[in-house]
Amino acid sequence: MKTTTLGWIVCTALAIGACNSSGTSGTGSTATATGTKPATVAETAREKAADALSAAASVVKPRREVELAAGTTVAVRTTHALSTVSNRTHDPFTATLDEPVVVNDVEVLPRGTKFTGHVTTSDASGRLEGHGELGITLDAFEVKGERYPVETSVNTRQSAGHKKRNTTAIAGGAGVGALIGGIAGGGKGAAIGAAVGAGAGTGAAAATGKQNVDIPAETRVRFTLKDPVTILE
Repeated sequence: MKTTTLGWIVCTALAIGACNSSGTSGTGSTATATGTKPATVAETAREKAADALSAAASVVKPRREVELAAGTTVAVRTTHALSTVSNRTHDPFTATLDEPVVVNDVEVLPRGTKFTGHVTTSDASGRLEGHGELGITLDAFEVKGERYPVETSVNTRQSAGHKKRNTTAIAGGAGVGALIGGIAGGGKGAAIGAAVGAGAGTGAAAATGKQNVDIPAETRVRFTLKDPVTILE
């Protein structure tokens, strides 16, 4: 970017110098007649070219580099909902920066900076046990029209385990079945009732289905940069 800009400036200056030289060439005979040295015309053209180069260079401000160090915290908000039901591993998502990133009292990334990321893990829990899990990470951000790849920590969320609840449901079903069976048929009826009740409890627990993990839209999520990122301001 810097090389292209300086090249443009030099070309502009040379063009101005060439125009000035051609414009004065037609007066060469007059200059000679009046005693003006030809070298003076060339020097004037060079001076004008130098002035044009200096003026153009003063307008173009050099871009400085700013580094976001590894360990920098980035807080974003998801732009749409994510879930173990609708999303799979590697699915992309977008987010916006929720608070500015400041380096040496200078705001480097303004609030609203756009980020992209992807789902790292998407697993629902089992029917009767286990945890659902949904993991996401950031891949890049865009600032001033330029895209910067990043590698960040993974934010993982789990569902609450439901194994204890299911065990309670099964045991409760067995107890109720034994009570009813005991009233109806004594000890043998109690045993049969317990088995039937336990089966009913298992069915009820299974009927609760898998536990999913959801990240609603506009959820605030924090990530940490694993590697430094150099930004051109």
